[in-house]
This record gives sequence, structure tokens and C-alpha cells, in this order.
Amino acid sequence: MLGFVRRLLGLTPTAPEVPAEQWRRVERTLPFLARLRPEERQRLREMALEFLRRKEFHGAQGLQLDDDVLLAIALQACLPVLNIGLQAYDGWVGVVVYPGDFVIPRRTVDEAGVLHEYDDEVLGEAWEGGPVLIAWFDEADGPSGVNVVIHEFAHKLDMENGGVDGLPRLRPGMSRQAWAEAFGRAYEDFCAEVDSGVDTEIDPYAAEHPAEFFAVVSEVFFEAPDLLKRRFPQVHAQLSLLYGLDLAARPPADPFSDEAPSPSPGAPS
Repeated sequence: MLGFVRRLLGLTPTAPEVPAEQWRRVERTLPFLARLRPEERQRLREMALEFLRRKEFHGAQGLQLDDDVLLAIALQACLPVLNIGLQAYDGWVGVVVYPGDFVIPRRTVDEAGVLHEYDDEVLGEAWEGGPVLIAWFDEADGPSGVNVVIHEFAHKLDMENGGVDGLPRLRPGMSRQAWAEAFGRAYEDFCAEVDSGVDTEIDPYAAEHPAEFFAVVSEVFFEAPDLLKRRFPQVHAQLSLLYGLDLAARPPADPFSDEAPSPSPGAPS
């Protein structure tokens, strides 16, 4: 950890300050943030700094986490809870960042009672009550059409009310029945499309499980909201209620020009 993050964590006595240009430099690598209004972007910055203060980051396999990487991860992790609150991420502290995809040893027992051991190559994993593991790539090397950070933190939201089933804790006023109908129908239709081999436009990994469908469509909700609204309008409507945003209704702004919010002085007290 370098610079302002060390100060943020109290490792040096100077109060942290993130220059406006550094914020803009990091945000330019996350062009989907351009749909946020200036006041939302400012609030996201403040939340990202508070997230960095609360969580413990570790670079795996010798990966050095510089300030830009930490800010980029924190901004994306906080985006789903911008209108929910960081309390949704209570109960765990660790974020482990790998230099690219990584391998997790698996042990499973089939219906006949036979134990199978294998290495599973993954981009990320969220553990219930434990850390979030994410792969980090240089901007040009990342997998196309995948947002690992949003995906894994959507899983953390899914876990907030116990289990990983594609049903997160709903916001006040939301209908569990409406959620189940929208997601159940869309998931069935999507799985049928994947089975038939058509181009789904959305990562076919979403067909693996309802929890993966929720995480993948959450990625699309933030990165390509017009696509999600066109493909699954009822799912988009439910996510708009959950996340308190309707980004599809907003044209993308000129990415982070002079309209960027003023510099954030540091983590909110």
C-alpha cells in the first residue's frame, strides 16, 4: 500500500487527500461511472475511502497494490451499495487481489459417494462470512465483457440474508414475489438460450446458477444498462429498485471532463 492509503489507515500522521486528477485518472478506467451524476460520484468517492479504511487488502502472489488499483477496486465495490450503504458489507474484512486468474482446489462428492478433487481456475470468489477474492488485470489484459469486482460484491449482497441463491435482502417496499417472478422467468429463458447455442449478448456463465445470474446481470446493470433493459426489462426494473438507480434512463456523460466533482479531502468521519 502506498501514499494516501497508508495515511488513510493511520500508518502515517498526515490526513489523506486524493488529488482530483488522481480520481479522474482512475475513473477514466471505469467509463460506466460516467452515467452517475456529479453528486453521486462525489458520494461514491467518499464511500470508497471509507471502504478502504474498513477493509484489509492483500496482494496475492507478490502483487503490489498501488493507490490507483485500490481506488479502482473500492469504487467498483461500493457502486452496488451506493444507495444501500456500507453496512451491507459488514461481518467480514478481507479483500485478496490476485495478478490475473487463479486456481482454487476443490473437493466434491458425487451422488455415488465418490470423492473428486480438482483445480478450478477462477476470476474471483466471495466466501460467506469471509474474504472476497478477485483477479486484477492491467487495463488491456482483462477478460472482455466481465466485471469481476461488481460480480463478487453482488455475491456479497446475495449472502447478506443468508445463503447464495440469487435473492439478496430486498429494500423496503420491494416485493419478494415480483422479484421471484422477474428473475425466475428471465433465468429460465436465458438458460434455454444458452442451451440452444444462440448469442445471448450477456455472459453465458449466468446460466450456471440463479446466484450467478444475479451477479452477472448486476454487472450488466451497471456497465451496459441499456442492454439489460432491452433483454430483460423486468429484471432491470427490479435491480433499479434494489440499487436505487436507473442508469438506462441516463445518457452517458462526457467521461470525467471538467464536470467531475471537487477533490475529496479524505474518508468521512
